[in-house]
Order: sequence, then C-alpha cells, then structure tokens
Amino acid sequence: MTQKEISRLRVINQTIDQVLTIREAAELLDLSERQVLRLNKGVVDEGPAFIIHKNRGRKPKHATTDDIKDLIIELKQTKYEEANFNHFHELIEEHEDVTVSYPTVHRILTEAGIKSPKKHRKRKAHHRRKRKPQKGMLVQIDASPHKWIIGSDPFDLHGAIDDATGEILALYFTPNECMEGYFEIVRQIVSNHGIPTSIYCDRHPVFVPRNYDKLSIEDQLDGKTVNLTQFGRAMDELGINLIKAYSPQAKGRIERLWGTLQSRLPVEFKIHGITTIEQANSFLSEFMIKYNQKFGVSPEDATPAFRALGESINLDYILCIKKERMIIENAAFSYDGKYYQLMINDKVSNALPKAKLTVLTSTKFGIKAMYSDVVYDTRELDERPKKAISHQPKEKIGQAKPPRNHPWRIALNEKTMPYGGNSLYEPDTEIDEILKGLFNSTRAWA
Repeated sequence: MTQKEISRLRVINQTIDQVLTIREAAELLDLSERQVLRLNKGVVDEGPAFIIHKNRGRKPKHATTDDIKDLIIELKQTKYEEANFNHFHELIEEHEDVTVSYPTVHRILTEAGIKSPKKHRKRKAHHRRKRKPQKGMLVQIDASPHKWIIGSDPFDLHGAIDDATGEILALYFTPNECMEGYFEIVRQIVSNHGIPTSIYCDRHPVFVPRNYDKLSIEDQLDGKTVNLTQFGRAMDELGINLIKAYSPQAKGRIERLWGTLQSRLPVEFKIHGITTIEQANSFLSEFMIKYNQKFGVSPEDATPAFRALGESINLDYILCIKKERMIIENAAFSYDGKYYQLMINDKVSNALPKAKLTVLTSTKFGIKAMYSDVVYDTRELDERPKKAISHQPKEKIGQAKPPRNHPWRIALNEKTMPYGGNSLYEPDTEIDEILKGLFNSTRAWA
C-alpha cells in the first residue's frame, strides 16, 4: 500500500467512526462525496484492501510482451548491431515484421544498457542558407572515404544531392576519389534528370588547377589565365556553372548526407550480402529511391531547372579526357608514348600531316580522336610511321646565269634607263681625273 492509499484509508475510517462527515472527507481527499461514499461502503464490506488499485501488478493489454522485448534486444545485439536506433526501428519493421513505436524501441534498448552508435558531437551554430526554389538550380557534389562494407578497406563514395529537395541525384563507388567518379556522377544526373544550372564543389584538384591561386595582379593584367581542369572543361561544354566552396559548411547538405549514409549503407550492405564495389554500385539505385521517398522535400517551385541534353550531343565525348596533338605522317599521331592511326570504316583516314587533332580518352570507349569535327576510331601502331617516299625523279635545277644583255653584265657606263630614257651614268672627265689622283697618291694609302 502506498502512502497515498494509507492516508485515504485513515480518512475513510474516520468517516466510518463518524469523526468526519462525508463532506469534510471529500474536501480532505479532493474527491466527490459520491466517491467517498463508494470508498466507505467498500472498506466496510471488503476491508482495507479495497483501497488498493486493482490493476497494480498487472500489465496493460497494449503493453509490449517480454518475448518482443527479448527479440528486439537480440536483433540489436546481433543482426543490426551497427545500426543507430532510428535506422534499427525502420529495419525491424521492414525485415522482421516487428511493429512497435520508436519511443518503445528506444526505451527497451536504453533499459537494457544499449547505446546508439550514432555519434553525438557538439554542433556549431551556423546560419542555414535558404534552399533554392527549383530542383536543378544547384547541385552539391562531393566524395567520402569510409569502410562502406563492414570488414573491408575504406573506399570512396561519390555523390550528388539537390539543394532544393534534398534528394540524392547520383551515387557511385570507386577505390579512391577521382575524376572518373565525378564524371560518372554528372553522367547519372544528366541522363536521369537533365543538365543542372550550377554545381557546388570543394577545391579538390579535380575541380581547381594547382596554380589557381598563384596568379598575381600583374599576371592578370598581362592577360595570363589558368587552364581549366578536365572536369572544368567538361562543365564549360555542358554550360554548367561550377562554384568552388571555401569550407565544408558551405555545402552542408551533402556533408550531412555523408553522416546518414555512413550510418545506413554498411548495415544495408550487410543485410543484402554485398561484399564488392560492383555489387554496391548495382544496389545504389534501389537505395536512392527509398531514401528520396523518406527524406525528400517538395521544392518551392515545382518547375524543374534542368535542361535537356541535345539529341545530337554525345555525352561520352564530353565526359572524357581531351588533349591536343598533331598528325605526323600517314594519319598517325603520338599519345602517351605510343603511336595511333586514324581509322574510318576500317580504313586509314586521309588526314593531312601537321594538322591538329583532339585525342579523347575514356574508360567507356578507349582512345578516339576528333579531326575536323569528326570523331575517328584509332588503332595502335607498333612503331612510328615512316615518311612516305616519292619514286618520281627530282627535277635538277641548274645554276641560273643571266643573259649577256642582262643589266648586271653591262658596264655601268652602258646602262640605260629601263624605260629607254637618258643614260644612267654620264662620265665627267674632271671628276675622273680627281679620283684618279686620289687613288694614285701615296698619302692616301699611308
């Protein structure tokens, strides 16, 4: 019996002994007179035990059974050990058919001494930037190294998230952060949604040239510029504005995404038996659909800002490495220490020597070359092509001799004007005598 019940029994006994009236007892117990009369009659008929609540020690009908509690604890300690509480609650509903509320799951696990593996860090106060009004106006991209498959070495996940909706637009695994991974991300975005207006990235060498910040004011005044990276060149060809962030907080949406994915994806891979990067990449499309349904929000403006890719544009010839080369001989060029030849319909092209071309390299198609706005296949040569030799005898060019009547062979005093005018040189006897005296003088040569 609780202290409250003991006090209530004492007052009721005083009403039975007529020490207190029913009205006085009701005021003391903060009950109605009808309730006091019911307690009075119950104590007289059944004794002091009538005061004790009848449900004490009995579980409510809606209470979670001990079997369910034990199952929840067992699943959390074994099959879903790495999942945080929120994700664990979703998994047991989806895969184990255990339908209990999240507060119940949290209470059961907490009482069992189990803590959520989710990291709690003291958050710094940052001003939240307002979302863009349209889907496709701003896309944040980044890569995150992590042990995505439990028990394996870390590798990188490249991803893109829409700023307006918070939806994942693309995901792709590679052994490390690289240009190939980012090209694949852009390929997924353009193929599935269209060309976005802007892409927000960090200052990784894939996006920013190494000497980007080294140009002085004098260099800029002299007109010096920094060449674009291959990724920057590709974005320029697609008409996408590439924005470089100066801090991780500037692209906070994708940074927040990494925390969610690092918590959820390893558990999902474990459940589905995924052990390789190839299997993980195949699973990502299914995962993105579920994620966007759960966490995506509606944009302020329902009209998307994505642009359609032109039908005549081959995306593979944009999302690749491009380098300039010159044709040597026989439609051949040098690239990466090897020699290649332009081919069209299994025949050697008639490209002109010393003409410029653009070499295209990609894991999608290998090595191709663009010459005169036409993309050619290439074949590797074993050696440098030899210069073509002409079998026609060369015409001998003799020493040119001027005719006897050529002005160069005519004495100066015999030269005439080209138009038949007066003599170009008229002899002067007096001047000749003076010059003759000078040349014959011994003083002149002393």
